[in-house]
Amino acid sequence: MTEDAWSGRVLAAFSASAAQYDAAAGLQRAVAWRLAGLCHRQAIPPGVWMDLGSGTGRLADDLERLHPGQSVLRVDGSAAMLSRHGPTASTRLLDLNRALPKSTPAATLLCSSFVLHWLEAPAETLQQWFQQLDCGGWLALAVPVAGSFWQWHAAAATSGVPCTALAFPDQQELLRDIPRTAIRHQQLHRFSRSARRPLDLLRPMITTGAGTSRSQGLGPVQWRQLARAWPDPLHPSLTWHVLTLMLRR
Repeated sequence: MTEDAWSGRVLAAFSASAAQYDAAAGLQRAVAWRLAGLCHRQAIPPGVWMDLGSGTGRLADDLERLHPGQSVLRVDGSAAMLSRHGPTASTRLLDLNRALPKSTPAATLLCSSFVLHWLEAPAETLQQWFQQLDCGGWLALAVPVAGSFWQWHAAAATSGVPCTALAFPDQQELLRDIPRTAIRHQQLHRFSRSARRPLDLLRPMITTGAGTSRSQGLGPVQWRQLARAWPDPLHPSLTWHVLTLMLRR
């Protein structure tokens, strides 16, 4: 699948889910608030602040709430998502699979939450974003990484059913081109969600637009086989491994 085709499918799914995204994205809201708090505890200079892949704007809203007088430019590839922002919000429509335009001013803060794993080349994109920072600027990031959804992978291996979960970036690979001295915060968080049935764990991803897969979809029989093979099927759960980073240039 070409980069443009994949990006188009991802953006179409999120656009279709824009109206119900906030109601279903509990984990994303919690992580956005945590990331905004990390930024609040640093002496980030005023200037150009951008939320890359802003979605409906929860992270940008939290940052502006914690830093009165500081505006955050909300950048996203979905016009439907940007339409959910308030009337005074500053927005820009841009597919983040494409590099930030050279005319973009150097930023004192670039932040992004639950976005990088949807892009074609996460490590290269992270390096590009880091280079876009002004001297002394900060990059704040939250991204699911490899190790997430281990229950889903285990069920697929046990049942012989293909695992259609999105492949998440490897933490070490993600940081391969980032100077070690730039890393001011690095923490891996584990968040688990439980449900009555294994397949109920996956439905919120569809609701939020995060159900796009590079793999061919499964049929009803395969989904039932997967559910029967789920670890601890009487108390099924699904675990996210989410990396938070604070980088300073």
